[in-house]
Amino acid sequence: MKVAKTILKLKRVYQEAGSDDGYRILVDRLWPRGLAKEKAGIDYWAREIAPSPELRKTFNHEAGRFEDFKFAYTCELNTSELAKEFLDLIGEKLQNGNVTFLFAAKSETINHAVILKDWIEKNLV
Repeated sequence: MKVAKTILKLKRVYQEAGSDDGYRILVDRLWPRGLAKEKAGIDYWAREIAPSPELRKTFNHEAGRFEDFKFAYTCELNTSELAKEFLDLIGEKLQNGNVTFLFAAKSETINHAVILKDWIEKNLV
């Protein structure tokens, strides 16, 4: 019997939950506008792993600021004890199935969840 490889995925929180989402983690600091908690299908809200409020406000989802934002957020992750604990949690969850990071940003490519996923994949041993 072949065992499927588990994967770390990204998805907008407003999209319907899928059967292959696995463990669903909201990685935003703020609760998404207009989304009822009962309908969100979230297993864990990791608000502490999101960029600092100052960094989030400076970035303001402007594409021209993304590279600077990516550098600054990665520095925050590299120096955060909570990020190291989160990394361990993701490692454990991936042993049992897929993990999906949920985010509210409109852009699916220019947001902190993309950076977080990349950081996790580079640091997961």
